[in-house]
Amino acid sequence: MTQKRIMAAIGVMIPIVVTTLAAAPHPITAGNVLIVYLSRTGNTEAVARMIQKETGGRLVALELKNPYPKNYQAIVAQVARENETGYLPSLKTSIDDISAYDTVFLGAPTWGMQLPPPMKSFLATYNLSGKTVIPFNTNGGYGVGSSFDDIKERCKGCKVLEGFSVQGGRERDGILFVMKGDKEVEVRSQVHAWLQRVL
Repeated sequence: MTQKRIMAAIGVMIPIVVTTLAAAPHPITAGNVLIVYLSRTGNTEAVARMIQKETGGRLVALELKNPYPKNYQAIVAQVARENETGYLPSLKTSIDDISAYDTVFLGAPTWGMQLPPPMKSFLATYNLSGKTVIPFNTNGGYGVGSSFDDIKERCKGCKVLEGFSVQGGRERDGILFVMKGDKEVEVRSQVHAWLQRVL
């Protein structure tokens, strides 16, 4: 092969190698992934478990020292007061080794078109600076509200990736857990596609 042909072959090969490297996924392992979630009716937990199955990460449910009331109207009123005053409820959940995780998924339902106070408490308690943060959400059909923007605002120094949102139940209408049957299959497929895209 002549020198001219060799150089031409190299010129064809180099862009292919560079493109392949640029498209490579971010390196994550099961040991450095944390999945923190808040769930009242089980739908956000179901999505968290789908993420766990895909990534092998550690699941952590947010629990309060003083749990919210079971009555729907009572919790709506309490959360509204907390949002108005900026009150952050005390967490029962404790994570001693937060520094061990490079990637943190944060999942919560939309409450009052905002990020729920317990997730705000988590973000006020733990410094996630330098970590990759990936939000996910379930809602009653009205979207994420300000939740994802709030996470970005509270996660200074973090790399916040594209979030995932899906409609869950509508507790005010008596529709609670919906992640079963065809709905579960559909959402599992959506979660898979989302993770393939962002990781």
